[in-house]
Amino acid sequence: MGQKVNPIGLRLGVNKTWKSKWYVDPREYAETLHEDLKLRKALIECPEVQGAEISDVEIIRKPQRITIVITTSRPGIIIGSKGANVEKLGARLQKLSNKKVQIKIKEIKKPEADAQLIAMNVAKQLVSRGSFRRAMKTAVSKAIQSGAQGVKIRLSGRIGGAEIARSEWMKEGRVPLHTLRSDIDYGFTTANTTFGVIGVKVWVFNGEIYDRAIKDDAGGLVRKPGKSESLEARS
Repeated sequence: MGQKVNPIGLRLGVNKTWKSKWYVDPREYAETLHEDLKLRKALIECPEVQGAEISDVEIIRKPQRITIVITTSRPGIIIGSKGANVEKLGARLQKLSNKKVQIKIKEIKKPEADAQLIAMNVAKQLVSRGSFRRAMKTAVSKAIQSGAQGVKIRLSGRIGGAEIARSEWMKEGRVPLHTLRSDIDYGFTTANTTFGVIGVKVWVFNGEIYDRAIKDDAGGLVRKPGKSESLEARS
């Protein structure tokens, strides 16, 4: 059996970053983590965001403020008329935290090539009893047309109402999961059908990232000067 690993977790610190950005005392870690989970869950379940196609929720904590960045393909639904929905959403989330909650909305320019949105779209079609092969094929072809270099979709469960659970997958283009510099977008969701739960996984390859930002190495900043450096300094 192949040992699968989350492609985003594998690339953390290489070309991917964390979904929650904060630093607290180790004694407060568990409490802060659970507050993050509550905020995410409450946000997804809010009636104001239903049908908004949310791809990602990023939480950035500062000493007195929590900034929630919502990545969506339909920002108009979340904003509402004259920003009414955002205010309601902010008020709901404010009840879960004692810090000031700020909401920012980020629009997805190409929703057809976003892995999470592809997974949600396929899951929606499975729930409405659509053909799983057609759903996968259309999703893959749309992603390739909108600029993705490779797409892979995998379904697992009682596909098509079969008695025995199985896995079906479809792939087009390149999806190099072992190459760390490759920009892999990963999405996962579940389709709650009448005959059981079907898992939907999507991998989208958006090319390779070569120009990594070179950060100052903390060890290099405080290293002791070598012999040649110390002689130059004396002279």
